[in-house]
Amino acid sequence: MFVAATSRCFQELPLDEALQRLVDLEYSHVEIMIHESGGHLRPSEVSQDLDRVVHICRQTYRLTPVAYSVDIEAQDDEYYRQFAACCRLAKATKVVTMTIRSAELGTPFNAEIERLRALVDIATMEGVRVGLHTEIGRMSQDPSTAMVFCDSVKGLGITLDPSHYLCGPHSGASYESLMKYVCHVRLRDTSKDRLQVRVGQGQVEYGRLIAQLGKYHYSRALCIDMLPMPDVDQNAEMRKMRLLLESLL
Repeated sequence: MFVAATSRCFQELPLDEALQRLVDLEYSHVEIMIHESGGHLRPSEVSQDLDRVVHICRQTYRLTPVAYSVDIEAQDDEYYRQFAACCRLAKATKVVTMTIRSAELGTPFNAEIERLRALVDIATMEGVRVGLHTEIGRMSQDPSTAMVFCDSVKGLGITLDPSHYLCGPHSGASYESLMKYVCHVRLRDTSKDRLQVRVGQGQVEYGRLIAQLGKYHYSRALCIDMLPMPDVDQNAEMRKMRLLLESLL
């Protein structure tokens, strides 16, 4: 296992400046956010000019991209066309893991299974592993539902974000059953009533989590995903979090 960070830890900066900031803070790996709203890159621009985005993602200031997070707002065939372009980007830049969001609550279960199967089929052709983000307000907020998705969709993995199981509607629920599917991990400090708090003020048991992942031979990134907070020194928080995780590895 090794420590990484998402590009949106410095979401207020352009991508090149966010990457340089991570280098200055002694990070060596990054997950780049490709979100139509609020990302450093957009799936629509990946689809429209893949070569340009490949060039951008290769200029990472000595950081190694370990994952892409993809959030597409297009509908129907255009949705899958943009996702396929993002998978080609991943292949071209030697990134194996692609994080996606599950459907919103209320989506028919069978429809979500069909969507996930289609995405995994597209990704597999490019040698990419799809990780379903565990997230409050989405179908994956329930660990048992997330497990059923993985059981039903061959090749689907989990991007485990334990914060959403600590303070969400399924607070306290066991997610041990998901460990065998984990292909990526996102972390921040969290309390039972706030998704993100300052490092050291939350209740995430990082040592226990690392031990659980180790039982299933997880050897990939522990990716810090902390958004800037008002009146808090983000550089100091990012440095503290990196040192904390590295001390446990």
